[in-house]
Amino acid sequence: MIEVQHLTKRYRDRVAVDDLTFQVEAGEILGFLGPNGAGKSTTMKILTGFLPPSEGVVRVGGYDVEAQPLEVKRRIGYLPEMPPLYVEMTVRGYLRFVASLKGLSGSALKAELERVAALMGVTHVMDRVIQNLSKGYKQRVGIAQALLGSPPVLILDEPTEGLDPAQRAELRALIKGLAGKHTVILSTHILPEVTMTCQKVLIIHQGKMAAYDDISQLARIHGQAENASLEEVFIKLTAA
Repeated sequence: MIEVQHLTKRYRDRVAVDDLTFQVEAGEILGFLGPNGAGKSTTMKILTGFLPPSEGVVRVGGYDVEAQPLEVKRRIGYLPEMPPLYVEMTVRGYLRFVASLKGLSGSALKAELERVAALMGVTHVMDRVIQNLSKGYKQRVGIAQALLGSPPVLILDEPTEGLDPAQRAELRALIKGLAGKHTVILSTHILPEVTMTCQKVLIIHQGKMAAYDDISQLARIHGQAENASLEEVFIKLTAA
């Protein structure tokens, strides 16, 4: 579903992403990890068509991100690190606006608003102005807009940021439930969430791939002990 070949992104003399190659199968949830500044957000912006690559090829659902950007955008729901909210709008007005941009209208639009609102637990705040919501509810609204139209690919950058432990557990269960129906790239600093949610993990460090494998194999290949935690593997691979 997602194919990345020799992806490189340069900013003048700085290389943010360095010759990255990986693929995500349909219905798979990939944990995308790395320290701050490793190139995660840059990679996700290229996957969604927000940034052009300096080199390499990215395909989503068989469509080239550079050559067929609209086809790619139709297939992706994206939650950036800072949710793209219009805070002066109500939740209902904002979600209706995003749904219309995705081509929904009439009864289909109304049904989709109800679906994502119920899924994200924001039904009771639909008529409140977004700027008056807590950080956790703003995050829920950001995830709701990514889910509108049920896109086959979801790219979620720190989706549980600002959520309390109960909300995080709910969202973890929601993301895990998307496996098989959606292909998900999940970027987070909360490593237990990756262990509980993802089948595969991609770790990048200084723009380069440090590890890419099934989560069950990481400890065996990269850990100092067979039962090494993901945190121990992550620290070892990103220490330099």
